[in-house]
Amino acid sequence: MKILVTGSTGLVGRALVSALAKEGHSACRLVRPGTNVNDDAGGFNVAWNPATGELGGAAVGADAVVNLAGAPIGDGRWTAKRKEELRASRVGTTRALIRAIEKMNAKPSVFISASAIGYYGNRGDEELSEESAPGEGFLAEIAREWEAEALKAEAWRTRVVLARLGIVLAKQGGALPKMLTPFRWGLGGRLGSGKQWMSWVALEDVVGILKLCLERTPIQGAVNFAPVSGPVNVVSPQPLTNTEFTKTLASALHRPAIFPAPPFALWLALGREMADALVMGSQRVLPKKLEKLDYNFRHAELRSALGQLT
Repeated sequence: MKILVTGSTGLVGRALVSALAKEGHSACRLVRPGTNVNDDAGGFNVAWNPATGELGGAAVGADAVVNLAGAPIGDGRWTAKRKEELRASRVGTTRALIRAIEKMNAKPSVFISASAIGYYGNRGDEELSEESAPGEGFLAEIAREWEAEALKAEAWRTRVVLARLGIVLAKQGGALPKMLTPFRWGLGGRLGSGKQWMSWVALEDVVGILKLCLERTPIQGAVNFAPVSGPVNVVSPQPLTNTEFTKTLASALHRPAIFPAPPFALWLALGREMADALVMGSQRVLPKKLEKLDYNFRHAELRSALGQLT
């Protein structure tokens, strides 16, 4: 397959491009002007300018698109300027990508667009599936707008998948290295009350799930076969409360977990809106659609995942 990938320099993008290239797919990394991408991830570069909507000619004939663009949500306080940057990097970039592809004579058969479990907002102990209603707050608002732009590809009869990512755990980046630092110094502990649910997923499973979404296409004459489309919760089947997550992390590092961070300290460090949404917000998300598809998780349990990631 010829697959266009935005966000290819990010944690998930690099891992996906590498996996696709190793399997013999033509992985085309959409690269913005002035960006120099030359690493060992594989694939090749295609010029892409979201500001003008210009997409290089090498993109012609693509079978699929995986849209992973988006500035890191936790890098920097949520000032008004930063929030607009976060929105533009997701909603604006997806809108520009849809418009660029719309100009192609031959449209891709599948469009996979990243989203986030922030779609559900802060929901306490409620179990959340792909059928659950959207929540409230900044992250939920962005996710709704982000998904709405991606769904415009359905007008071309393209299969659209909305990959709602949980907390992605990996050695090489993302949230885990930041989590590990205080524990390695023996200063780790629960955040806030510790009762908030954390829905996580190992990077290896993120790549596996995205590949499943790419490959699972309609087969003529097949019985009981449903292609993947719509929202997909990209999370482990075993979400944990922050207290449980913290204890498991401390145990994996053979360190104590006795220094809780009270809410006021988190508000001071991050700002109240950001702390409440990212750190103390509760999302008990389950991968119901993946379970129906019989996806075999490489890392269903946090303890086994951390054994390979720490």
